[in-house]
Amino acid sequence: MTKSDVGVEVQGKDSRCRWCRHALPPKDGPGRRKEFCSQRCRQWDWVSRQRATELELADNELVMTREELDSLKDQIYVLHCALADARNDLSKPRHTKDSIREILDWVMDAAEPVASASLSPSAHSVTRP
Repeated sequence: MTKSDVGVEVQGKDSRCRWCRHALPPKDGPGRRKEFCSQRCRQWDWVSRQRATELELADNELVMTREELDSLKDQIYVLHCALADARNDLSKPRHTKDSIREILDWVMDAAEPVASASLSPSAHSVTRP
């Protein structure tokens, strides 16, 4: 299996955007390393820190809607079931190329919503007191 270089570390820290967690390009030369992948992410990080101060949230606390949390839990549950099904199917002997492809497609279909999930703030969550 091929290992991904997404978790490449730079000076002991992950080289990821502080807001969206996308991988940042490696830093060449002197100067500070980038903390954000875009101005949009920098702005959302600032807004979230301002709101956290207003709501007196600790650094490890997060506010999200019940709908967002339920959706994320549902996606994780589907992925969990797909992995359990794949583990069960692969424990049986004699697999054809088509059966392995079917198992892989099922796991990939279940993983895609979780992998592409974005926990960006909605417009109404930022303006509510």
